[in-house]
Amino acid sequence: MEPVSPAVYNRIDNQFYDAPATSWWEPDSVLYLLKTSVNPLRVGFAQKKIREVPGLDPRGRSALEVGCGGGILCEEIARMGFRTTGIDPSGHSLEVARQHARQSGLEIDYRPGNGEAIPFPDGSFEAVFCCDVLEHVRDLPRVIAEITRVLKPGGIFIFDTFNRTLLSKLVAIKLWQEWKRWAFFPPNTHVWEMFIRPAELREVLQASGLEFRAFTGSRPSVSLPRMLGYLRKRARGKWTYKELGEQFQLVEDKDMQVLYLGWAVKPA
Repeated sequence: MEPVSPAVYNRIDNQFYDAPATSWWEPDSVLYLLKTSVNPLRVGFAQKKIREVPGLDPRGRSALEVGCGGGILCEEIARMGFRTTGIDPSGHSLEVARQHARQSGLEIDYRPGNGEAIPFPDGSFEAVFCCDVLEHVRDLPRVIAEITRVLKPGGIFIFDTFNRTLLSKLVAIKLWQEWKRWAFFPPNTHVWEMFIRPAELREVLQASGLEFRAFTGSRPSVSLPRMLGYLRKRARGKWTYKELGEQFQLVEDKDMQVLYLGWAVKPA
C-alpha cells in the first residue's frame, strides 16, 4: 500500500487538533463524544482481546497510545493497570492531556511524537493502541512498521479505523461533516480517500510481521431514524454534545462498512 498522495493528504485538517480552541474534555465539545459514545466500545473490545493473549496481565505492563490527543482513551488504558505512555504531534492536545491526568490522579507519560517515527527503542511496550488515527496518517505502512518495532514479542496491537465504502462516504463524510442539518464534525476532519479497507490493512499488518487476529464492526445502539433525530437536535442547539452522547453508544456488530476495530499480535 502506497503513502497517501500530497493532493489528498493536504485536504485533511489535522491542524484541528492543535487549535487552541479545540477542547477534549468540555461537555459541549464534539471530541467529548469519544468519552461518552466511543470509549465504551473501544475499551470493552480491548479488555476482551487482552485476555486472549497468554500471560498478558495489564497490571504493571507497559502500553503506548499512538495519537493520544487529549488523553480520553489513554486514561482508560491507565485504569486497566498499564504503565501508560501517549504520544501525539499536537502540543496543545498533550498539554490538555497532562492537566486532565493530574486532575484525575493518573500517572501517564505524555510525549510529543508521531506514528511514522515513534520515539522509543525496539520492544518497549507489551501493548500498543492506535484508535481513530490510521485514517489520518500519510504513510500507513511506515506507521504499522513502527508500531511493530516498538512492540515486545508476544505484545498486542489494538486499533480502529474507517472502511472506504460508499456507506462510509455517506455517513462519515456527508452526514457527519457536510450536511449541516445533521453534521457535527468540522469539514475535512476526515477525508474519505484516506479511509482503509480491511483487506488493505490486513495486508499491511502481515507485511510488517504482525499476526493478524480479527476485525469486528460497529453500529450505533439506536435505530437510524432515531439517530438522525438526535443529530438534528444537536445541530439546532437543543442538545449539547454531552446530552447527545448520553443517548447512544457504539456497539460491536458484524457490519464493518463504516467504523471497524481489530487486533494483531507480534510473534513471540
